[in-house]
Amino acid sequence: MTEDTNQSAQPEKKEKRSLTLNVVSNKKHRGFGAGSIDLSDVACVIIDEGVAYLDVGAMHAKSKIERGIKFTPNKEDTPNGRPCWVVWVAVERSEEGAYYAGATSCEMLIDSEARRGWKILADHVNRLDAAIKRRYMLDNIGPIEKAALRKLLMEHNLEWWEHSPEELKTLLAD
Repeated sequence: MTEDTNQSAQPEKKEKRSLTLNVVSNKKHRGFGAGSIDLSDVACVIIDEGVAYLDVGAMHAKSKIERGIKFTPNKEDTPNGRPCWVVWVAVERSEEGAYYAGATSCEMLIDSEARRGWKILADHVNRLDAAIKRRYMLDNIGPIEKAALRKLLMEHNLEWWEHSPEELKTLLAD
């Protein structure tokens, strides 16, 4: 007990820091866990039946088309699956303004009726990493999907599209 307050002196409690991954934050993290993967500049695009749309749930495999689907790494387990893609799009900022700095596509098969699907999780993780590292890997999508992705990127922010490297524009050209 201390004489001044007649209360027990308690040692100061140290604040326990946890290592978390905040996917939706826009603030820059410089403290504990610095060097962690920052996903705040990565968007998730789903391409399904020739239509591309943003779906933040894809970051955790909970996009609209993935919910309720039991996935398997064996393609033959989903014989009636329709092809769908997750496209990871990274945005970077330069002196001219923001632009689409990385884009990688990951294939999936979805059979909504049977609630079964096929995807290779390691491929999704590796391609997300490639997008974060500002690479373009759109080799597994066809012309319809490329047109849908190009349309979405241009409609989302035409200025970002105009500032993007020619490599991306060439990959998504007709």
